[in-house]
Amino acid sequence: MASSTTASSTPPPRPNLAFRRLRGQRSPGEFAALVRRAAREIGERVSCDARYVGRVEAGEIRCPNYAYERVFLHMFPGRTLTDLGFAPRAAVRGRGARTDSDTPTAHGPDRVPAPGGLRHPEENHSDEESDVRRRAFMAGGTATVAAASLTALPLSGTAGAAAGAVPRPRTAGEAEVHAVEEAVRRIRLLDDRHGADGLYRRAAAPLRTAYALLDAGTARPATADRLYTGAGELAISVGWLAHDSGRFDDARSHYAEALATARMAGDPAVEAHAFCNTAFLARDAGRPREAVRAAQAAARAARQVASPRLLSLIALREAGGWAGLGDRAGCERSLSQAHALFDRGPGPQDPEWMTFYGPAELAGLEAQCWSALGHWERAARHAHRAADVAAAQTPEFTRNIALYTAELADDLARAGRPDEAAAAGLRVLALLDEVQSSRIQGMLATTARVLLPHRRASGVSGFLEHHASRARG
Repeated sequence: MASSTTASSTPPPRPNLAFRRLRGQRSPGEFAALVRRAAREIGERVSCDARYVGRVEAGEIRCPNYAYERVFLHMFPGRTLTDLGFAPRAAVRGRGARTDSDTPTAHGPDRVPAPGGLRHPEENHSDEESDVRRRAFMAGGTATVAAASLTALPLSGTAGAAAGAVPRPRTAGEAEVHAVEEAVRRIRLLDDRHGADGLYRRAAAPLRTAYALLDAGTARPATADRLYTGAGELAISVGWLAHDSGRFDDARSHYAEALATARMAGDPAVEAHAFCNTAFLARDAGRPREAVRAAQAAARAARQVASPRLLSLIALREAGGWAGLGDRAGCERSLSQAHALFDRGPGPQDPEWMTFYGPAELAGLEAQCWSALGHWERAARHAHRAADVAAAQTPEFTRNIALYTAELADDLARAGRPDEAAAAGLRVLALLDEVQSSRIQGMLATTARVLLPHRRASGVSGFLEHHASRARG
């Protein structure tokens, strides 16, 4: 079956005129040389060229990755990314904007004492703290720094909470509910950039505090509904961190907790999300029939949400289950349904967490289906498209680019194209200073084993040596 050729629903890019003005009279190539020199001054490594500068100025790169961010802010001290013409990172991630009336103010009627060490979102988002967090990323930029930044989550609570003794809060209000929702967004942003390893343990404390808030109760039914939804989504986010870092039993427990929360609240959107992730986990854990059944349960819940994009992703989860069972006909039926639903475009009912699901993810998941069925060339074509689209449209999501490229490397290796597989593998290794994901590392290890008989082929020995040295180090 052919891949969908539907263009991304992302609005046409707007030229970055601010960045163009900063280039001045220099050519794109001359400016790129200045960027590379500035990177060396601060110990960064970027491969900036005239093409990259052109893409920034054309608005194709709405927000640079953290390495380029550090370089640009070094080149233009005192300026922010917004001053340089870029969109805020949270906006690029897809976070819904909140109006002034939606956001509790420091002295508004919803302002209540923060329970049990739980900071108010207003305190958490002070300019000083944001600047400290930004400088932390500038100094490090690694997944370790990302994990440390989770201690600044609005639900991190006290040291006692981190150790498992969650203080009993008083009745939750608007500020606490917003804190739960913000914790979900923060975890998703960090995972997109750095991968799950190192983040999972840190994310457990906010989740415990969120469920303590549920137990404490709320003053208004509307607040209670939002708190249940937020806690369910937080459980799914923490479950995903466990899932992606290879802790399958922990992930299953978190997804089950989210499902129970959704059903208690009568929230079909969270129920669909929990079943969707459960299907993905079952596939990865080698239980393809359970993956099919969980995806079908997700679809039943999702029909109440009226989101074609959500149903499209769920159809892909079912396709992955059929592929794991070796049922090509069932897989192709689900893939066809996924494409048809995706082609209907985004809608107002699409859940916020689905911002990752675009043409790149569609192609990447289809590649995994064909790989499971043993159609390596077809899988490689889809994986190649996924990596290219992700690099062009969302270059700041390093984890996804690494994942699609690792899938490509493995498919190429199994398709009998060892030199191309090694080149793709080297591209993934270059990203692993910023991304820590057991999933990606496991995929590379498998690729290395497949390539071992071809170690004399062009480029393969270099990949195997680099991979081995990284595994030792």
